[in-house]
Amino acid sequence: MSTSTGHRTAPRVLLDAAALSGCRRRVHLDHDPAATGRPRALPDPAIEQRRSDAAAHRQRIGELLAGTAGADWASTWPDGAAGPVGDVPASDPPEAVATPPEAAAADGEATGPPAGSRAERAARTAELVAAGAPMIWGAVLPLDGDRRGTAELLVRAPGGGYVPLLVVRRRITDPGEGARTTAVTDPWPQRARHDPDRKVRSQPRDLLALAQLTRLLEAAGWAPPEGTPRRGGVIGLDADVVVWHDLHAGHWPGGRTTLEEYDARFADRSAVARAAATGGPALAAPSRITECRRCPWWPTCEAELERADDVSLVAHGETARLLREAGVGTVAALAALDPATPPAALEGPMPGPPFSDVVALARARRHGLAVARRVPRVPVPRADVEVDVDMESFGESGAYLWGVLLTFPGGRRGGDPEPGYRAFATWEPLPTPDEGRSFGEFWTWLSGVRAAAARSGRTFAAYCYNEQAENRWMLSSAQRFAGVPGVPTEEQVREFIDDPGWVDLYGVVSTWFLCAHGKGLKKIAPAAGFAWRDPEAGGENSMRWYRDAVALEGGDPDPGQRERLLGYNTDDVLATHALREWMSSDRILEVPLVSELRDTP
Repeated sequence: MSTSTGHRTAPRVLLDAAALSGCRRRVHLDHDPAATGRPRALPDPAIEQRRSDAAAHRQRIGELLAGTAGADWASTWPDGAAGPVGDVPASDPPEAVATPPEAAAADGEATGPPAGSRAERAARTAELVAAGAPMIWGAVLPLDGDRRGTAELLVRAPGGGYVPLLVVRRRITDPGEGARTTAVTDPWPQRARHDPDRKVRSQPRDLLALAQLTRLLEAAGWAPPEGTPRRGGVIGLDADVVVWHDLHAGHWPGGRTTLEEYDARFADRSAVARAAATGGPALAAPSRITECRRCPWWPTCEAELERADDVSLVAHGETARLLREAGVGTVAALAALDPATPPAALEGPMPGPPFSDVVALARARRHGLAVARRVPRVPVPRADVEVDVDMESFGESGAYLWGVLLTFPGGRRGGDPEPGYRAFATWEPLPTPDEGRSFGEFWTWLSGVRAAAARSGRTFAAYCYNEQAENRWMLSSAQRFAGVPGVPTEEQVREFIDDPGWVDLYGVVSTWFLCAHGKGLKKIAPAAGFAWRDPEAGGENSMRWYRDAVALEGGDPDPGQRERLLGYNTDDVLATHALREWMSSDRILEVPLVSELRDTP
């Protein structure tokens, strides 16, 4: 049946909290019946794996709480269990909870795994709230208008009512002080105290998820009395504490509280979804942002942006919005501007790269260029003895492989080790103490090559691509495996990191090149003529290979996947070597200078 305005009657719009921190256009496409059949990306195994890992993490936390809370514990899952892997909470990333209209059941409740459990658990939640249960695990809250939500845990407040607690698989604190925490096994907000060892790591999506649950609790009459503080807790990846957040604190731009920010965002996303569901004018247009890389709707949006030559293809996010408001809506229009003179309509500096770089990126795209030089010759630190280093880690569990490539640009001498690739690995499933053994062997070898070069009067340099990961795991390994043979002290690692001989080629590329398609190694190395042998080479896929290589989920380890990981790591160090050789050679002169780029091909 149609409405009097000609718009179709829409299925019920139901938004999870994830919609509030994600893309507005995605909210539109998720709720637009006309989008059915439009191009979508194939399912991403890496995303599926992260969902599974997050669900397993939640279940472990649930089992811990169930084992320590005693009579305070109650669960909505059958037999009081911590819940099967696969249930989707409100705190999951958008790809885990997007709910297109076709996913809505006839009664307005969204279907979800396992079949039929959501309605049953909602009823059980209501029973437990009515009984005044101190802790309710796996709570499914009553629907309220366009919103829905589940909470890993509801905790009864001293004056009555409940506060929500999320379990997420990401880090929620950093070293510092100022967070308000309790022990994981003592999840009561009234016991939260100032933490001298932790500061809160900014996670806006967690705050918005807590706000959505709070509004649902208020609508159901299950929140603490009006006028009392609105709080919510989060247990993160480390599962060492509960971090408690004050939802009335002004953490947002302009001093807005989390609840104020949430209310504004929810009203906006609800309007976007309703307009899409009823066939009204779209309230969200496609624009490229970081989220696009993993969005299932990217093929649809990319095609629209390409047809429109949209400026966001080179100037992402907020930069694109400001340019459009200034009347610069296409790549061609941006490329035609004077790099030294921003449009008068642009008020103040733009976020991101300088305006001159944004114009140059537009020109590079129109010329089909991946990179352009900023200077005639690229200064790359070189040495007589060079080592390329690449580390492979498995999420937050540890670093299982340190690969190195040894070369002698200054000539090999008697007593020098054989040049070429070496791997220092543990194939025991992480986390494992054997990680310390493999790291110690890597450090001993690297230090030996470095010391031998110094003794012989030769220069030494070690190279990586984006040092943050390697630095982090070297420092972490020194701390976690102190005393293991070969493992350095933290001070020794810091001395190495601070030495000019530890060269981050990502920094070299960032300083001396303009990169039209990104600065990742897989993007920039092909410009140097390098190609990975494995067509599926990539960090996300390597996580899947690692699971099979060590039989992380049972069965027998797969030797083929171990070889695949070693080949992938070998190519990574070969890529940084090829990149450095290219930047140091006359071949670099074939790359156009940024100053030579014109607005038309």
